[in-house]
Amino acid sequence: MQKKGIKCIAVLTSGGDAPGMNAAIRAVTRAALTNNVKVFGINYGFQGMIENDFSELNYEDIGGIISLGGTILKTARCKKFTTYEGREKAYKNLKERNIDGVVVIGGDGSFKGAAQFSSEFDIPFIGIPGTIDNDITGTEYTIGFDTAINTVVEAVDKIKDTARSHGRIFFVESMGREAGLLALGSGIACGAEVILIPEVPEQEKELDRFINKDIVNKKSSGIIMVAEGYKTGGALKIAERVKAQHPDIEARVTILGHIQRGGNPTAQDRITATRMGVAAINGLLVGKKNIMIGLKNQNIVEISFSLVKKAFRPINKEFIDLQEVITRH
Repeated sequence: MQKKGIKCIAVLTSGGDAPGMNAAIRAVTRAALTNNVKVFGINYGFQGMIENDFSELNYEDIGGIISLGGTILKTARCKKFTTYEGREKAYKNLKERNIDGVVVIGGDGSFKGAAQFSSEFDIPFIGIPGTIDNDITGTEYTIGFDTAINTVVEAVDKIKDTARSHGRIFFVESMGREAGLLALGSGIACGAEVILIPEVPEQEKELDRFINKDIVNKKSSGIIMVAEGYKTGGALKIAERVKAQHPDIEARVTILGHIQRGGNPTAQDRITATRMGVAAINGLLVGKKNIMIGLKNQNIVEISFSLVKKAFRPINKEFIDLQEVITRH
C-alpha cells in the first residue's frame, strides 16, 4: 500500500446517531495507528471542527467501544458549517494540527457538507454511511439498520404479550419519515397483521380488511406496524380513525421513538462498520478523496460524494406479497 503523505487524520460522527458508529470509530483509529498515522477525534461533528474541539485517539481510547451504542465522539448538526466562514474556521483548526484527511461517519447531509468543504480546501474527506433508515444511494446497507430492526422486533414481541392478554390491537409506530424499510422488515419479522409504509399507500385497504374481518369478528388481538411517514398520518392518527369507525374496539398506540437508535450494535453492524472503517483509511492512504465507502453484494465499494443522496429505495415487491400471503386467512 502506497501512502500519499498521510501522517495525521481526524474522524467525526455527524447527524443522527446510529448503532455501530463506535465500531467504525474503532476501526478507523486502529487502521490508522497500524499504519503509523496519528488520529484525532472531533467531538460533536462539524460543530466541534469549527469550535476546535479535538482530542487525540490512541489504542486505549477505543478499547471496548465496539459493543457500545451511540458515539463516543458525540454528534450534532451545525448551521455554521453551511457558511463559508464556518468552513474556513474549521479548515484553520485542521491545519493547525497538520491533519491530512478526515473520515466522516453519518448520512447524506454530512457527506454534502464534506463535499462542499473539499471543493474549497485541500483536505480530502471519506464518508462512512451511518443511519438506521438505510436510505442512502450507492450502498445497499448503512451502519445501524440491522440493530434498529432487531430493536423494533424485540419491542413488538413484548407488546404482543399485552395485546394477546387483553384482546387489543396495537398500532406500533417505527421511525422512517420517508423510508419504510425499518417498518417493513420488522413487521414481517414480528408477524404484524398489517404494515403501513410510505412507499405502498394502498396497504390501508388491508388494514380495513383486517379490522372488518378479524377484529370485528372477535379475533383476539393484532399488531399494526406503521412507519412514522405513512401518507395519511402516523400510528396515532390512524388509530383515531379506526376507533372512530369502530368504538367497541380496544386499540392502543405505541410510538417506539428514539429507542430504535440506541442499544448495543448487532454482529452485522459491528462487522460492516469495521470493514468500512478500514476501507476508509486504506482509501486515504492511496490518495482517494470525496468518496463514500459502501456495500454492494457484500463487497466494499467506493461512491463519489456527487452521487450520494438520500434515496427512496425501491421496496422489494416480494416482501409485500410475502406479507399478504402470511397474514391472509
